Amino acid sequence: MSDRSPVKYLSEEDAKVLATYFGDDKVKVDWKDEFEKSLFWFYDDLHCPNPISPLYFDVGGWWGPPCEYMYRRFGAPIGSEWIGKKIGGYVYTAVVPPRTDPDKVQGLFDYYTKVMPIYADTFYDRWINSYVPELKAAGNYIVNYSRENKGIPELLIHMEDCLDLQERALRIHWIINLAQFQASTEFTNMCKEIFGEVDNDLIGKINVSRQDKNWDSLKALWEIKQYICSVPDLKTLFIESPVENIIAKVGKIQGGDKLLKMIADYQEEYGYKAVYTHEYIYKTWKEDPTPIFEALRGYIINDYDYYKDYNTCIQTQEAAIKELYSRTKNARELEKLKKSLELCIKMAPLTPDHHFYIDQGIYARMRIMFLNIGKAYVNAGILNDPEDIFMLEYNEIRCAGVSNYPVKELVKKRREEMETAKAIKPREWYGTATVWSVYKEPYKTLWGYPQKFEAEMAEKANKAYIIDEKVIKGIPGSPGVAEGVARFVESPAQFDEIQNGEVLVCKMTNPAWVICFPKISALVTDTGGALSHPAVVSREFGIPCVVGTRRATQLIKTGMRVRVDGNTGTVEVIG
Repeated sequence: MSDRSPVKYLSEEDAKVLATYFGDDKVKVDWKDEFEKSLFWFYDDLHCPNPISPLYFDVGGWWGPPCEYMYRRFGAPIGSEWIGKKIGGYVYTAVVPPRTDPDKVQGLFDYYTKVMPIYADTFYDRWINSYVPELKAAGNYIVNYSRENKGIPELLIHMEDCLDLQERALRIHWIINLAQFQASTEFTNMCKEIFGEVDNDLIGKINVSRQDKNWDSLKALWEIKQYICSVPDLKTLFIESPVENIIAKVGKIQGGDKLLKMIADYQEEYGYKAVYTHEYIYKTWKEDPTPIFEALRGYIINDYDYYKDYNTCIQTQEAAIKELYSRTKNARELEKLKKSLELCIKMAPLTPDHHFYIDQGIYARMRIMFLNIGKAYVNAGILNDPEDIFMLEYNEIRCAGVSNYPVKELVKKRREEMETAKAIKPREWYGTATVWSVYKEPYKTLWGYPQKFEAEMAEKANKAYIIDEKVIKGIPGSPGVAEGVARFVESPAQFDEIQNGEVLVCKMTNPAWVICFPKISALVTDTGGALSHPAVVSREFGIPCVVGTRRATQLIKTGMRVRVDGNTGTVEVIG
């Protein structure tokens, strides 16, 4: 068996093949070799649900070297590489099983179990004192580079520096991720050790963040809303006018200058994000404040109360902690439980904060850096539009200045390819599903596995996974039951259509969607697992959430009345 075989170091049971799918006539899969075909490639709708840009896929992916670094650094017995592949224009990724010689397995496992608790125990302080300052400095360097009197060669050297900073940021990302995973796992295991079972609903209410950049951004927006409401003419403008009219008129109203300054400050602090976090092609709030105005208008119409949501989250968490502690009378067990719980809560802010500083912040700033190169190429006649830079790959950007290099032809061809890909409904997975890849590899839970795989297999076996089109099964994301009118949203351009108390139905949420949560009564997504963004944020806002339904957006239309049961993971169309 080849050394590249993904199952070389797996047991016979873990290497057992559950299913295979290598493509059909509709979507051509370019398999490089048998090694690629032997992996389980799953659609990355969690990060990149749309056709991916050539530049992002070439140099922007969260997979690849940063993930290989994570597995090496921690000696993690949960994988060796995490690689990406483009299929039908969409991102698919696969985790390569551990490649550890049998004589080193026990030693590396012992190493992992010794160092991970230390990472978990000390990481938050390292994050605050070391990594956050480093990431802020990197972000400032990327966007504050002076282009005055600089030619294209200087801009390309700056690009190389920024790519180095991006990779460093992603390395930090994966150190965070595994350290937090360890803290959460230890808390869950402690509950299982003490109580014999895990109360996922109770743990979900406990494992929320008390202070992070999500809460900070919502509070800052609420403070702007409060100012608008204190100026009658501004309040009337926001209530009675569409957003485009608000933007056109706000500067002419008394108090408007101060409002515009507040929004500019908000953009500087919280505007380095776009509708889809993991891409370069989408405009940021820093470039276009329209989403900020839309959010403010919604806050005013619905009279959003930041402190009501925040205090409810904290009170729910405190009640859940009290309930958990009351379940044991053993002083020694209680002490161990408190230690693991407090560490888990201490690490909770890292989920939204690493999104803010890395997934949003670094990528948004990289977009701006690449746009500056695009502008220089437009001035030199190399490109027609600065945005065309994202249709090129890394080496094509570096070769673009060469005489007769077909840059504009490449851009046209790539745009056509991305447009064609939009008509494709991405399949959930390709390749080979093994026991290890579906059940043993831990990160797949973020995408809703193994439940999604089991649902597909049950349907193929003609078993009733979906009772009918009125009862949709998914994964419990946040406990509780709510009924309401459904609002199907495809993109943030529709955020202002969401009415107070509606049930948001969408493919997936990311941090840019947080501004919707104060308005909705429940959330239903096609993808994700119990630790994905929609589930985590729903628990913070105390609303029911069902994730990983796979087809809610196909079966639920705006205006339908639905019942969302976040306890059982079911969504029922009731009217």
